Amino acid sequence: MEFKEFLKNIKYPNKKQSWNIEGTLENGHYKFDTRPIQNNVKIGSFQSKADKMVFDLKDQFIIVDTEELHQYLKEKNLKEVHLQSLISDLEWNIILPKN
Repeated sequence: MEFKEFLKNIKYPNKKQSWNIEGTLENGHYKFDTRPIQNNVKIGSFQSKADKMVFDLKDQFIIVDTEELHQYLKEKNLKEVHLQSLISDLEWNIILPKN
């Protein structure tokens, strides 16, 4: 299953951007960073124009708010964080099971 199957009103950027897909999820319209995890790492940037970051795991998609993530990293002075910490520490996240 692909993440885009959860979206409506899908758009893609016209040129290379810090987001990969735009669309309406159950609770709003957002730009998503869907870059894959490589070697157990997902690289991001504080300059990202993505509203949400998507983690594509074996049996689910985990979506976190980019602005909240950036604030969390700055407050905790972190460069690396475990996904489980984000799920428990951030207020805005959605877990979508793959069928």
